[in-house]
Amino acid sequence: MLALMLIFARLGVWQMDRAAIKDHRLSEFSSVPEFIQLPDPGNMREFTRLVLEGRFKQQYDTLADNQVLAGRPGVHVYTAFELDSGEKILVNRGWLPMPENRLSLPLVDTPAGQLEISGRIGPMPLPGRQLGKEGDMLLDRWPQLVTYPKLDKISVALSTKLYPWVLFLDETSAGGFSGRQWKPVFMSPARHRAYAFQWFALAFTAFLGWIFLTIRRGEQK
Repeated sequence: MLALMLIFARLGVWQMDRAAIKDHRLSEFSSVPEFIQLPDPGNMREFTRLVLEGRFKQQYDTLADNQVLAGRPGVHVYTAFELDSGEKILVNRGWLPMPENRLSLPLVDTPAGQLEISGRIGPMPLPGRQLGKEGDMLLDRWPQLVTYPKLDKISVALSTKLYPWVLFLDETSAGGFSGRQWKPVFMSPARHRAYAFQWFALAFTAFLGWIFLTIRRGEQK
């Protein structure tokens, strides 16, 4: 019982630490600066907002497979955006549904010409658990479906240098699709604190059980 009490208490502390980390990420998400050009990557902060002018690289879309929205399978569309300065950044334009037969790819509508876009900077999302090999991207097939998109592989396939961060397009920005309610965390700090309360409650229950069994053993003696 004493061992269980210590284990449960440690798990409760771990959940409280997770809640503190999520609080910090939410605070950063709401207080980051805004730029109208690409800052030095070495000084970039995650969630930084960018407002950029340029044009999308049409017909060269990378479709990240196995993206679910409202219970429906689909893809996230990644398209390179070229700034007036000549720099290029990969943009996550949101979610599109996959055709039911999966024999064809979603139709990606990309606006032509000069436009202004806005969004937040972040790393390329990583899979929770990768099964199988990544596979190489093709140079002559666009758009192309990719299970594990990697920024460096996309850069090689496009034969161009990309900014080392991804821009997640704002919900109100032009050129995007569904599912652009980006969040800095998937589980809220309140949920972690609720789990912590459960672990602490189990630790207290184990403590009461330890006291009860100790008293009962003493009475038996």
